[in-house]
Amino acid sequence: MKTTPLFDEAGMEYQKTRIAHWDKVAKKRDHWAGLGRWYHRRLIQIYKYLVNPNQRILEIGCGAGSLIAHLQPSHGVGVDFSPEMIARAKARHPEIEYHQLDAHDLSSLEGTFDVIIFSDSVNDLWDVQRALEQVKKFCTPHTRLLLNFYSHVWQLPLTIAQSLNLAAPMLNQNWLTPEDVDNMLRLAGFESIRPMREVLWPLPLGGLADRYLVKLWPFRDFALSNFVIARPAATPAKNPSVSVIVAARNEAGNIKNIFERLPKMGSKTELIFVEGHSRDNTFQTIQDEIPLHPLTPSMVFQQTGIGKADAVRLGFEKATGDILMILDADFTVPPEDLPRFYEAIASGKGEFINGVRLVYPMEKEAMRTLNFIGNKLFSMAFSWLLGQPIKDTLCGTKVMWREDYEKIAANRSYFGDFDPFGDFDLIFGAAKLNRKIIDLPIRYRDRTYGTTNISRWKHGILLFRMVAFAARRIKFV
Repeated sequence: MKTTPLFDEAGMEYQKTRIAHWDKVAKKRDHWAGLGRWYHRRLIQIYKYLVNPNQRILEIGCGAGSLIAHLQPSHGVGVDFSPEMIARAKARHPEIEYHQLDAHDLSSLEGTFDVIIFSDSVNDLWDVQRALEQVKKFCTPHTRLLLNFYSHVWQLPLTIAQSLNLAAPMLNQNWLTPEDVDNMLRLAGFESIRPMREVLWPLPLGGLADRYLVKLWPFRDFALSNFVIARPAATPAKNPSVSVIVAARNEAGNIKNIFERLPKMGSKTELIFVEGHSRDNTFQTIQDEIPLHPLTPSMVFQQTGIGKADAVRLGFEKATGDILMILDADFTVPPEDLPRFYEAIASGKGEFINGVRLVYPMEKEAMRTLNFIGNKLFSMAFSWLLGQPIKDTLCGTKVMWREDYEKIAANRSYFGDFDPFGDFDLIFGAAKLNRKIIDLPIRYRDRTYGTTNISRWKHGILLFRMVAFAARRIKFV
C-alpha cells in the first residue's frame, strides 16, 4: 500500500535542520541560561492561571519539559522532535510521559486530553495547519487548545539579543499574526474563543509591565507574546436532559404559572425549587402544586443560608440534568424563552449562555433607569475584563453544562465566596475555564407579582467591589 510522504524534499531538509538546531540548543542550555529565563518564568505564571491543576495535558513542542511539569497534570504528555530535549525532559521530570515525535505525525499517540498546548512551537513548524489537524483526534468537546507565539514587533529585538548571545538562537521563524493563527485554527476544525497579549518586559523587574501595563493601551501593542485560546468546532449534543432551578422568595403568586408554562426540553426536564425564607406561603404553595403536575419531575428544598447565590448552588447540587438553567420566579424572563437557551447550548454554539435584557426595549416597569445605566457600565467593564462580549451581567437567566458547573464549584476557592447574586460566580468561573460565552437577547418583562429583592445602592456598591476583584483575579494576573 502506497503511503503519502510526510514532507517533500524541502520539508524533510527543513525538519532535519531544525532537529539538529534544537539538539544543539539543548546541550547549550546545560551550562547557559541567557536572559530567556525571565520570559519562561512569566509564561509559566500565565499558563498556571489558564490551566487548573489535575487535568490531562498534552504539550506539543515541549522542549526540556519545564512548562507542562509546572502545570501539575493528572496525566501529562510532552512531545518534541529533538532527542536531546526529550532526554533532558525525561531525566528532569520523570512524572511526565515524554515522546520523541514530529508534530506533523502523531498517529502513534493515543488518548484524549483536557488541554493541548503549543507554546512557542507554531513559530517553528513547517506546516502549522497540519500540526493542528493532528491534535484534533485527542480532543473532546470540552478540550481547550492554548497557543502562544512571538509578535512581529519583537523580531528585531530578538535577533539582536540572539546575536549578543543573550537569548537562545533561532532559525527563521513563522512570524504569525493572531489573524493568521485564527484562520489556520478554523481550517483545522477549531474555533478561537479569545486572544490575549502578554509579556512586555521579558527581563528582571518586569512585574509592573508584565502584569498591568501590557493589558492597557498603548502598551499592549508592544507585547512580546500573542496568546490564542481555542476549542474544537461545535458539535451538537444528543438530546441532553435539563434541570431548571427556580430560587423562590415571596413568590407564591407565581408558582402555579411556572408549572403550567414551563416547556419540555430534551430527554427530560426537571423543575427544582429552592425556597428562601419567604414571608408569604411560597413553600407550602410549591408543595401543594407538585402532586398536581405528575408529568413534570419536580423537587423543592428550603435553603438554610441566605441570598440567591446560596439558593442556586443548592439547586445545582440537587440537579440531575445534563444542562442547568436558572429561571427567575418573577417572570421578568418568561419560561417560554428557555427553549432558545436550550438550542444555543445543545447545538454547541456556546458553552455558557447568558441572558441579555439590554437589547430589546423593556416594558415600562421592568428596570429602573439607574439600574439600566449601571448594568450598561458594568457590562462594558466585564467585557474588557473577561475578553469576551458580556452585554448584561445581571440577567437572572443563565444556562450551562452541569459538568462545567462541577468544575467551577471545585475551583471556587480561586475567587472566594464574594457574590450574593451568584451571577458573577458563574460568569467568572466560566471565563476561568475558558468556556465560550454567548449572549442571548430576551425581552425583559414587568413583574406580575410581588416586589424585587434587589437593593439598588447596597448591591451597586458590591458590584464595584466585584469589578476590582475581577481585575485582580482575571485581568491582571
